[in-house]
Amino acid sequence: MATTGSTRPHTMSPLLAQLSPSVTNLIRLDHTHVLSAFHQYEIGSSDRLKRGLADSVCLAIELHTQLEEEVFYPALRVVADTEMLRKSTPEHDEMRGLIARLRAMTVSDPVYDDTFFELMRHVMHHVADEETLLLPAAERLIPEQLAELGARFNKRRLELAAPRTPELAASFARSLSAGTLLAAGGAVLAGAHLLTRHRLGERGLGLGRGRSARPI
Repeated sequence: MATTGSTRPHTMSPLLAQLSPSVTNLIRLDHTHVLSAFHQYEIGSSDRLKRGLADSVCLAIELHTQLEEEVFYPALRVVADTEMLRKSTPEHDEMRGLIARLRAMTVSDPVYDDTFFELMRHVMHHVADEETLLLPAAERLIPEQLAELGARFNKRRLELAAPRTPELAASFARSLSAGTLLAAGGAVLAGAHLLTRHRLGERGLGLGRGRSARPI
C-alpha cells in the first residue's frame, strides 16, 4: 500500500494542530463504530438488513485500513518498527480477502453468516492489538505528531469516501430497514458530503441560492 505524504514537512498551523483530534482517537472511534455495527448483525435478520450491515462494515474497514496504511503506520514505523506493526498490514490483507468472499456471495449462501462472523473475529483481534499496543506506543513516542496526523487522516478519509458515495448510500439505506442507525456508515457519508461542500467552496462557486447540496 502506498504511503503517500508520509514524509511531507509539517505545515499545519499551531492553532489547527490544537483543534485537530489526534489520529489515535480517530482510530479508536473508527473501531467503536465498526464493532457497534458488528453487534447489530443477527442471524435472524432479513437478508436486506444483513446485506446492508455487511456492506457498510466492509466499506468502513476498507477505508480505515487504507488510512492506517497511508497515514498512521508510516509515522509510527519511523520510531517503532516492531513485529506487531509489521504484521498489521498482512492482517488487513486477510480482512480484505474475507470482504471479497462476502461480496461474492448471496446472503442466502449457507456460509454467509459464518464468513461475516469470521471477519468479525479477525477485526476484533486486530483492534485488541492496536488498542493495547500500537496506539499507546504512538501516544508515548510521537505525541507531538498526533494532531497533524489526525488532520491528514480525516482529510484523506474524505478524499477516499467521496467517489464511493453512491455505494455508501445504498448500503446505509439497507442498514436502516429496521430503524437502525449505523454510525460508521453515517459518519463516512457525512464526511463525503462535507468534502463536496469544501471543494465547491475552494473553487469559489459557493452553493448559491437554489443550489444547496442535497443531504446524503
